[in-house]
Amino acid sequence: MTHQPVSPHWDEELVPTPSGQTQAPSPQCPVEVSLAAISGRWTTLVLRNLMSAESHSYTELAHSLPQLSDKVLTDRLRHLIEANLVERLATPSFPTRTTYRLTTRGQALRPLLIELYRTGLTLQQDET
Repeated sequence: MTHQPVSPHWDEELVPTPSGQTQAPSPQCPVEVSLAAISGRWTTLVLRNLMSAESHSYTELAHSLPQLSDKVLTDRLRHLIEANLVERLATPSFPTRTTYRLTTRGQALRPLLIELYRTGLTLQQDET
């Protein structure tokens, strides 16, 4: 006798669409898409700082996170640009001024980061 697979009952708030009704991690799952967008050490801090103004130069970003190495900052910006979360703008002048700003997709991460912060505070309170 073989076991029949059991269809789970999905919490409609947690899984409102079929794309999240997976039995294993899937790159199409909206939660996995969100986690991939903010993954990587320093990524959330780079995003946070980009959310604080219309645009930032590389130097401004580097100064706002003094412990972040140039290599990692460059890697994080490259990742965010490739994910269409940040855009790089070069102003034709001398010298050329390059700035970074969030795209509409990047701005959509704001509520997620706010809720992650709030949840972190709650978890910290539960530890004490």
